[in-house]
Amino acid sequence: MRILGIDPGLNTTGYGVIDATRAGVKLVEAGVVRCGPSKSLAERIGEIHSGVAEVIAALKPEAMALEELYAHYERPTTAILMGHARGVIVLAAQQAGIEVTPYAATQIKKILTGNGRAPKSQMQEAIARELGLAAPPEPPDVADALAIAVTHWYLGRGLGARG
Repeated sequence: MRILGIDPGLNTTGYGVIDATRAGVKLVEAGVVRCGPSKSLAERIGEIHSGVAEVIAALKPEAMALEELYAHYERPTTAILMGHARGVIVLAAQQAGIEVTPYAATQIKKILTGNGRAPKSQMQEAIARELGLAAPPEPPDVADALAIAVTHWYLGRGLGARG
């Protein structure tokens, strides 16, 4: 099964695509969709939608795993703005007929490192080990996206008993 993991962001949206089987996971492609911070919100979410839709069209994932929206009480505006990014990412998946499964950041970190509060550097090292990469993925948004995809595989959603 081909899984697309997405770490949404208004400036940098990380994506990672893996092929998953009972035998393990293999990296297909990973990268970022970048949006200029000087652009309007409408331009940025348009770029995110286009970029994710391009990845879906080119790599044909069968499932999408997406980091859940996290709202911190001290920064509610950030959560609202991130909702825009997540919305167009989910729209791109829906338009392609791909099911989307959300995961909490703490759940992803705990599954890959055993620590729900693992720092970005620890996540980068864990995903490099998991995928047999020579170096940790850069930027951290890419490692996070790959971690989301691997979490989806670990939890059996989309892999199930089929393999």
